[in-house]
Amino acid sequence: MCLAGNGKMEPNRIWGEKCSKSDIVINQGPTAPLPSGIPTYTVEIMNMCVSGCDISGIHLRCGWFSSARLINPKVFKRLRYNDCLVNDGRPLINGATISFQYANTFLYPLSVSSVICV
Repeated sequence: MCLAGNGKMEPNRIWGEKCSKSDIVINQGPTAPLPSGIPTYTVEIMNMCVSGCDISGIHLRCGWFSSARLINPKVFKRLRYNDCLVNDGRPLINGATISFQYANTFLYPLSVSSVICV
């Protein structure tokens, strides 16, 4: 983070960039398990861009992500090992949150690998 000329704290970015990977914030935590006892987790992916930008093409590092609970592939899907696509590649508007639940015996670490500023 750096102090901008307007006195607001802004993420570090290359001069002239409208957004960066750090504008996408991922939160996840445990929720009630499935009736079978498999743990479930809720994931929230938020566009926190301070310059008011929309962000598309959000890809996450996700390992061999899988879920015992069906996830709408237009919301979140694994394309290949360690590459998951958010919102079917469509823009996540500034301030918006997209969320989903998955079920697995452990929590998957998720982190942003790439974004496209629109």
